[in-house]
Amino acid sequence: MFDSVGWGEILVLIIAGLFILGPERLPEAASWMAKSVRKVREFASGARDQLREEMGPEFDQLRKPLEDLRGLRNFDPKRVVTQHLFDGDSDPLGLNGVNGSNGSNGTPAIKPQSAVPQPEPLKPGERPPVDPDAT
Repeated sequence: MFDSVGWGEILVLIIAGLFILGPERLPEAASWMAKSVRKVREFASGARDQLREEMGPEFDQLRKPLEDLRGLRNFDPKRVVTQHLFDGDSDPLGLNGVNGSNGSNGTPAIKPQSAVPQPEPLKPGERPPVDPDAT
């Protein structure tokens, strides 16, 4: 219920209530609020139980899509795309158990190469090249 309300906000509400209602009426207001929240919870649970009784097994069929929607709160697009592309395979390339060595002397079988050659560093006093189309 108070997922998005932190302790700081609650403290501000209590202090504001103390100034607005005064110290003599604040305990009465707090007990009325607690009773109201309890009553609303009872109404909600009663409505859910009544709906479950009237719908019977169809209630579970109704609940499943609602829980699926609730699961969208933790939606991770990267996980969904990976799961869709690789059908949930955690090792789509079959690289589990491959340690990257050729087995004979423990040196890597594949040497990493950079795809883009690195430019030479500028000499002291040399001006960097300027691309007039980029500026």
